[in-house]
Amino acid sequence: MDAQRAQEIMDSSDMCHVTCKGDQVYIEHVDQGTGHATVHALNKPEQKYMVSVDELMEQ
Repeated sequence: MDAQRAQEIMDSSDMCHVTCKGDQVYIEHVDQGTGHATVHALNKPEQKYMVSVDELMEQ
């Protein structure tokens, strides 16, 4: 995925299915300058982590 699409998903009111390394994630923030996103796994909302948007897959 690219940073622009990650931003669109984050801004959308619809819940899109996004995975990172096999886990369904929620995108909290996208830094388009660096191409990174802050996400958390849907089953562990307290564990936030930063990943490259290249690692995100839209289902």
